[in-house]
Amino acid sequence: MIESFFKAVSFDKGGRPSYAAIHDLFIMDGRLIRSGPGDPEILTVAQFATSRGKLFEAGELTAFRETESAATTETFGNVAHRFSTYRKEGVLNGARFTVEGLISTQFVRLAGEWKMSSMAWDDERPGLVIPQRYR
Repeated sequence: MIESFFKAVSFDKGGRPSYAAIHDLFIMDGRLIRSGPGDPEILTVAQFATSRGKLFEAGELTAFRETESAATTETFGNVAHRFSTYRKEGVLNGARFTVEGLISTQFVRLAGEWKMSSMAWDDERPGLVIPQRYR
């Protein structure tokens, strides 16, 4: 499911993201939470897709690729948690960027099918480095 999420949000210059595809990956009330040095940005799946879509449609985000480089998954019954190390790179407002960080994703099994219930992430920055155990 993480791979499907990354595939949906990734696109090359001249391509299009598939933000609409992420709706099928989450429960109805799923949340995406971008953490950082200030207050977190807490969005529904629809809000996330709309906000990222606006960046793309405005020509501000012209390329984006996100990949998972390492992960740890734990499951108990119908719940699971995945801690993913990611790398994202792209072009925003004409400037190339590359960032690494960690994503915490929670899953629930509904009617025999796994869905994401929440995804929260934080990027590396001065004073916040990914611990070696997650590399």
